[in-house]
Amino acid sequence: MIGADTDTGQKERGCRMQNVIVTRYVTQEAKDIRIAVFMQEQGFENEFDDIDARAFHVVVYRDGEPLGTGRLFTDDPLRRCWTVGRVAVLPKARKLHLGWAVLTALEEQAKAVGAYRIGLSAQCQARPFYEKCGYTAMGDIYMDEHCPHIHMEKVFRQE
Repeated sequence: MIGADTDTGQKERGCRMQNVIVTRYVTQEAKDIRIAVFMQEQGFENEFDDIDARAFHVVVYRDGEPLGTGRLFTDDPLRRCWTVGRVAVLPKARKLHLGWAVLTALEEQAKAVGAYRIGLSAQCQARPFYEKCGYTAMGDIYMDEHCPHIHMEKVFRQE
């Protein structure tokens, strides 16, 4: 069941097996992917925060290798609006649709806990990816550390 301490889902994509793990804690694999992508590749400094302790975390594996991650959390007392964050795929796996697998797993988890909508802070260079996944940009572009971002949302059902 998604929402338990750990959930494993297997999906066939092409001729290689993908595993998706959902946890209530940030795994070492998720940390390693985030360090490689956000800190080493993109130069962010403030990667880990107190949200990690209360978020759902997803890691996507392909042929047993961890290649993508993301997290899901809420600040909404009614738990209707959830936030996706820290979606990252290692460079060697970027054309394998693993970002879609991470985002889909996070959306499924959000729906399982009763989310009406989901929001995220997208790097502007990733905006087309999120638009293809059904997200709509809202508001103005803003800076997060050195990188331009835009708020995006996807509605599952009306409140």
